[in-house]
Amino acid sequence: MYPGAHLPTLADKPAVIMADTGQVQTFAELDAAANRLSRLLRDAGLNPGDHIAICMENHPRYLEILWGCNYAGLIYTAASSRLTADELSYIINDCGARAFITSLAKADQAAEIRSSVPDIELFLMLDGVIDGYESYEDAVAAHDATALENRVAGTDMLYSSGTTGRPKGVLPEFVPTSLDEYGSGVENLLNLLFGMNDQKVYLSPAPLYHAAPLRFCMAVLACGSTVVVMEKFDPERYLQLVAEHGVTHSQLVPTMFVRMLKLPDEVRTAYDVSSLEVAIHAAAPCPVAVKQQMIDWWGPVIHEYYAGTEGNGFVYCNSEMWLGHPGTVGMPINCTVHIVDDDGDEVPVGEAGTVYFEGAASFEYHNDPEKTAGSRHPKGWSTLGDVGRLDEDGFLYLTDRKAYMIITGGVNVYPQESENLLVTHPAVADVAVFGVPNDDFGEEVKAVVQPMEMPADDDAAAEIERELIRFCREHLADVKCPRSVDFRAELPRHPTGKLYKRLLKDEYWDAAGRSI
Repeated sequence: MYPGAHLPTLADKPAVIMADTGQVQTFAELDAAANRLSRLLRDAGLNPGDHIAICMENHPRYLEILWGCNYAGLIYTAASSRLTADELSYIINDCGARAFITSLAKADQAAEIRSSVPDIELFLMLDGVIDGYESYEDAVAAHDATALENRVAGTDMLYSSGTTGRPKGVLPEFVPTSLDEYGSGVENLLNLLFGMNDQKVYLSPAPLYHAAPLRFCMAVLACGSTVVVMEKFDPERYLQLVAEHGVTHSQLVPTMFVRMLKLPDEVRTAYDVSSLEVAIHAAAPCPVAVKQQMIDWWGPVIHEYYAGTEGNGFVYCNSEMWLGHPGTVGMPINCTVHIVDDDGDEVPVGEAGTVYFEGAASFEYHNDPEKTAGSRHPKGWSTLGDVGRLDEDGFLYLTDRKAYMIITGGVNVYPQESENLLVTHPAVADVAVFGVPNDDFGEEVKAVVQPMEMPADDDAAAEIERELIRFCREHLADVKCPRSVDFRAELPRHPTGKLYKRLLKDEYWDAAGRSI
């Protein structure tokens, strides 16, 4: 369904509530705003199947913009608000966007990219304007709030990593479908697996540009439920909001669990979280001890899934399943999981190998046929590149992740970008970037550098470390940059030039006593 379908019964019901300000947008207001935007986009010449890009913070009008794009039948790319101007320009150009929507909070970045995105025909900005941008509020207000005729539902195209280190769009097959027949896979999942209906309240604590928050919030609104949006996550504020709004459903990442568990006991017990029926987590491995503590605290309402932006498979477990198989990420529910070795042959139960999915949705990486081909098995199965094993009951356990992908606080970081940048610095002869353990965020970004000249002492090493981190942050989003730098006289490379990054990475993980 879609928000407008609920107007006969839920017109005045809150659709979106902003956590910090308490600002409310009803279903009638959300639908009218989305209709106005859809008309604006259509009048600007954008037709079903065209692309649009969005980059903004968790804004009160974020979800109306997503639904306006959906109502217009567009393929919308929500870009991270933490990207540098260069990274954002790349995504806008790569996805083929014809329109771009941002906010005054991103004014500096918006000004910087204005001349580097030549295919954008419509520039809109909320909360104010700068040169080259039109007022979003004025532009949509000039259009009628009635629905377009013969509406076709749009879809998202979100970005993952590419073989060159640049992000790559995960392009689903776009089949024009009447909006009246619209129903996403996530909406069906929420209905059937998590009991979502128009009596529930969903709390979203993460950035809306991430795949899971974006898709879950859209699906929750399609179900007629209320979404409470946190502008940014705070552990105590999260608990306050659950109690204040009677939250029934939410999705988190393990880092959020860790931060809440570290609150003083008197804070954790001050808020009534008994309304929670479903607390879903994904995006990063959750330590067994952390998950056990959360189940002990909240009860058996913790649900986990393993999936990717690619949508090629879905593995799931509830609390009872996990308690019977601690450490599992669950069982496949819309596909078959195969564990294969480096030769592509399936391995016996209990042995680790690359995890492949059979039978779920197809996808491709936009403008990257090499990466698309690399994700496929000769039998047509597809993989996210993760390594895992199946037990005798069919439960999946992840023993490793995409070769060197770093998951820090639920955010996927691909180290090739920072490696490619750091190696251009005059002081760097060679560099390896990878994830090392971090108690709060799961992993943090580490760089091991072979310098042109080894530092003479600890003070000199600290000075070079600060310079390299500063250099990286000038060019990349801070989440992609190393938080620390170590120095080696030589990095382990094969004569062919291949870097044995695993040898370096294992030193840090072995010292921490864990492998993921």
